[in-house]
Amino acid sequence: MKEFQIPALAQIIKAKPVANTGFFTGVSIDSRTTKASDCFFAIAGENFDGHDYVADAFAKGAVCAVVGKDIEDKYIAGKSVLKVPDTVKALGELASQYRRQAGFKVVAITGSAGKTTTRQIVHHALSQRFRVHQSPKSFNNNIGLPLTLLTTEPDCRIVIAELGSNHPGEIACLTRIAAPDIALVTNVHPAHLEGFGSLHTIIEEKLSISEGLTPDGTLIINADFDELVGACRAKGIKFITFGKSDGADYQGQNIRYETSSSRFTIDDTQIHLPLPGPGNLENSLAAWAVCSQFDMSIDEFAQAVSNLSPVSMRTELLQIGTLMILSDCYNANPASMKNALNILTGLDPTRKRRLVFICGDMAELGTHSEHLHSELGASIAKAKVQLLIAVGKFAKITAGAAKTADNRNLDSRRAGPMQIKCFEDTPSVCNNLHEFIKDYDILLVKGSRTARLETVVEKLKELFS
Repeated sequence: MKEFQIPALAQIIKAKPVANTGFFTGVSIDSRTTKASDCFFAIAGENFDGHDYVADAFAKGAVCAVVGKDIEDKYIAGKSVLKVPDTVKALGELASQYRRQAGFKVVAITGSAGKTTTRQIVHHALSQRFRVHQSPKSFNNNIGLPLTLLTTEPDCRIVIAELGSNHPGEIACLTRIAAPDIALVTNVHPAHLEGFGSLHTIIEEKLSISEGLTPDGTLIINADFDELVGACRAKGIKFITFGKSDGADYQGQNIRYETSSSRFTIDDTQIHLPLPGPGNLENSLAAWAVCSQFDMSIDEFAQAVSNLSPVSMRTELLQIGTLMILSDCYNANPASMKNALNILTGLDPTRKRRLVFICGDMAELGTHSEHLHSELGASIAKAKVQLLIAVGKFAKITAGAAKTADNRNLDSRRAGPMQIKCFEDTPSVCNNLHEFIKDYDILLVKGSRTARLETVVEKLKELFS
């Protein structure tokens, strides 16, 4: 980040100052990675409290600390310490001010699914022409977003950030920090229903990203979601669209899904996307809508996406020995589950290999959990999965529904009835994989973060590599 004066910080966050002189050139919330000339923000988390590590941060070379508690004098003698009621809020206030002073453009991405992959595509494409900074991993909350903005190098032209939300009001707060020049809503699906309750509330939350737009900013939404488009029109919000629908401003046409990629046209230009499935095609159309705002030509975009690499744990296609594995372990909701199942069924055009789904719980669905997990079971049976390994309490409901649906489809089964195995947790699955998985299986491994199914992928590497 650019050099920032400590007295200016004290004024922005309305801090009670102690020896507030000098400047800092970086921000840290972890004393283990604090560098010389950093400002250390002491944040209390679930497992650790940053206030216990202020002395360590100063020992690493921090020149300033923002704290919410009194710190023993022996640790702060001669140091710049700023005290505030809420250090997380103070971090956001600094990021907001820094964003407005730094001069870079901000692209803010939200949506029920596809945020990270869309961010990666936008970053990859725009980096061909500009100095671009993006969120490290999925830094999309009230700590991660400020850190994304504050870790931007002085010569950066564009910052691409994710805005996530579990409860109403979170995106409105984040977008005011980011002040995006371009705000993108990738899609709206039933996700985090425990915090939102309904799809209508989710749409309202996602659209609140427009509240932070700069005066000449642009809102981009998915034309394939009628309720989203209708909500924008009802609110009188100006927007442009992407999607497969007729009338979308940025439309994908002549779509052809292949085993591990897609081909489609935009404005008569052929695009080859080396990522599988409808979800990734949607993500690439969203990315094109963003990139076009920076005067990128469709030919430049097509060339850039042709050599994309998969995003780790998001519809990532792996070859492990004789196994083909679709690793999609980062998160899960009903829409992303169905998308992944669609990809799975396309991975075996010969219909000679066994399809296996290692399915974890979908988290944060609240009172809708049982119903939506049951619906997933019907989708699994329709996909003609031959072995379902369910991991967790709600995945067991999915397994029961899949068995019921499979029994109804006796005439359309590919190779006998679906085999079903249920486990309470991921370690139990890992301990038993050798009994169920066979050479040449094609596997989908997917569940919410709570399931930690990436450990299953690592175990498969150990068994089959």
